[in-house]
Amino acid sequence: MVSLPTEDDLPCDDGEPMETARHQEQMILLIESLKAFWGDKKRYFTGGNMFLHFDLYSKRKFRGPDFFLVPDVENRERKSWVVWQELFRFPDVIIELLSDSTRTTDKTEKKDLYEQTFRTPEYYIYDPFSFELTGFRRIKNRYKTVMPDKQNRIYSPATGLYLTVRNERLRWMTEERYILPTNAELYERETQVSQMERQRADEEMQKAEAEKQRAESEKQRADDAERLLAEYRKRFGEL
Repeated sequence: MVSLPTEDDLPCDDGEPMETARHQEQMILLIESLKAFWGDKKRYFTGGNMFLHFDLYSKRKFRGPDFFLVPDVENRERKSWVVWQELFRFPDVIIELLSDSTRTTDKTEKKDLYEQTFRTPEYYIYDPFSFELTGFRRIKNRYKTVMPDKQNRIYSPATGLYLTVRNERLRWMTEERYILPTNAELYERETQVSQMERQRADEEMQKAEAEKQRAESEKQRADDAERLLAEYRKRFGEL
């Protein structure tokens, strides 16, 4: 019996860095914020810039989406996504980050591949420098263009979240307009909250110390007045 190649037998990446540091940061932001939000509550795999092998007969036929999501699969680390190892599951969501060298391919060749071969229900293209976001929804075997709504967001049925641009970055957002943070951002926020709480505690302590000093000063003034009154009475009698 012929054994099929696995992720251990197939290349997982080409060793080439992403177009720019902003592309790299954007990819990590999309992946890590979704992981931080879902954690172990859902079964899924999300990755980016790793090979996705889809042709059993050719090791050279693969793609490396900048972001992809496959729901309802085992939560485990993978070197690459090999569809025949995953019961021929293809991504439900793919996001490509446009660049000068990939713009045409992302809008034509890859779009056709994701539509016809992968049959990916949701495909998005985003330009990290112009901040333009366009979505495609697979309806009746063809992609239909989906543009951001009046609130500059596109709903993703596969995630139950929105994609929106905030502070020049593509972010996941809930219906309540909560921007999904990464664990690093959560840690930074918690650190800021802790610092603010310590600052408030210090201010309260300083306020209490000032109040104590004021009370002591008032007591000292009262004691001094009482002492002077006692001396006056001693010398001159009652007022």
